[in-house]
Amino acid sequence: MRKRVFGLFRRVVKAVVYGLIGGFTVLIIGAVLFLNSRPELKVWHEADLDAEFTADSPVHSFEEYLALEERLFAQLEDRVYEQVQPADQYAINRYSSGSLSDPARWPTNWNHSFELTVASPRVGVLLLHGMSDSPYSLHSLGQRLQASGASVLGLRIPGHGTAPVGLTRVSREDMAAAVQLAMRHLRDTLGDKPIYIVGYSNGAALAVHYALSALDDPGLPPVSGLVLFSPAIGVSPAAAFAVWQSRLGHLLGLKKLEWNSLLPEYDPFKYGSFAVNAGDLVYRLTTEIQSRFDTLGEADLKRFPRVLAFQSAVDGTVSVKDLVHGLFERLPAGGHELVLFDINRLSEFEYLLAKDPGPQLDALLGNAGLSFAVSVVTNRDTMSRDIVIRHKEAGDAEVTTTATEFSWPEHVYSLSHIALPIPAQDPLYGGPDAGKSSGVRLGNLAFRGERGVLRVSASDMLRIRWNPFYPYLEQKAQDFMRLTP
Repeated sequence: MRKRVFGLFRRVVKAVVYGLIGGFTVLIIGAVLFLNSRPELKVWHEADLDAEFTADSPVHSFEEYLALEERLFAQLEDRVYEQVQPADQYAINRYSSGSLSDPARWPTNWNHSFELTVASPRVGVLLLHGMSDSPYSLHSLGQRLQASGASVLGLRIPGHGTAPVGLTRVSREDMAAAVQLAMRHLRDTLGDKPIYIVGYSNGAALAVHYALSALDDPGLPPVSGLVLFSPAIGVSPAAAFAVWQSRLGHLLGLKKLEWNSLLPEYDPFKYGSFAVNAGDLVYRLTTEIQSRFDTLGEADLKRFPRVLAFQSAVDGTVSVKDLVHGLFERLPAGGHELVLFDINRLSEFEYLLAKDPGPQLDALLGNAGLSFAVSVVTNRDTMSRDIVIRHKEAGDAEVTTTATEFSWPEHVYSLSHIALPIPAQDPLYGGPDAGKSSGVRLGNLAFRGERGVLRVSASDMLRIRWNPFYPYLEQKAQDFMRLTP
């Protein structure tokens, strides 16, 4: 009897195991077929741009970096722009010469690295843009800082500013090497003047990564402070598995599996398509940052530079929780501040909210034991669009409220991950009062029609791209760098 029961049990277990294996196999095959059924790859997804900077490039100065960058953009012209098929010559295709999305239409092609110098600089500033982004996203802040006496370097991070294919091959070592090269250039130019790093999204992660590296390596120029926008300090653990999609594509010879998304390239200064490798880079970079923090003692943490960070309380890419736990709570008191932009708290929006960050913000403002200051940009009350700043110093229980000249624009319920460093007047991404654009305008893009028809989702089009409170952010950054007259 016992033998019969044991045999039955074995058969059941074997059936379950085979069923799970079969189900998993069917699931993988279905996912592969779905991913491979997406639109065909274009020349900007496959071109061989081998003049890109890498950690192994024989480049020893920023001047050589710029020279290599010029070779890269010559390749881009020859191997992408001149190879675009007539069927892809759309009016809003970035890679269609003369189109509304052609970066060459702008007086300055902000896809390139740039320097904004002054005769007698007070400080140096390195600008690091986000993943799939370009130096354009921080150029407005760079120009303001230059006008205040800073010598500014806007770095085009390897893999960016050219074609999406660049993000299929770049490594975090390439990015880190470029940041170190730029910092050495600023030190050679400025001598012992303070140097700050401004980082946006993945650029913020690179800024934190560099600051950690500088603690260990006395040969690296020290950082006086970090200004971070929408910092990528932590990402979903599920990102660790994304790279297997790309590896499976290599194994099966299916190049489309190297991509998380294959979208139209209508933005002159940001990629539409997103490579699996790009997401994996962010995951690995943020994981390495946390591992490095784990090894630091109290003395090293006290040497970490001052941090001023800005984040929307609702962010579809990164979270306030990760920023607080992964960065601010790791640092001892040292002049650090976290600025959070609350949602629009007008009562007319309350019924439509899917989630409310209010309890999390209240918990931060109510915690007298924090080692960092907290500022919350929010409505005066639920009946007003007017904005106030609720602020609490590090280690203090008292919350002060300061009135401002700002108010929420109509029909705007929150900021977003991509909005923070963009002024409302930006000609490309700005709002209703934006300046005249040299080509396409994306800040108020809203086509009408049936859902599921366009390749660009309605949520992407309606996502706010500009910050109505940008002057506040800009002034805070200036004050932090001691550039206020």
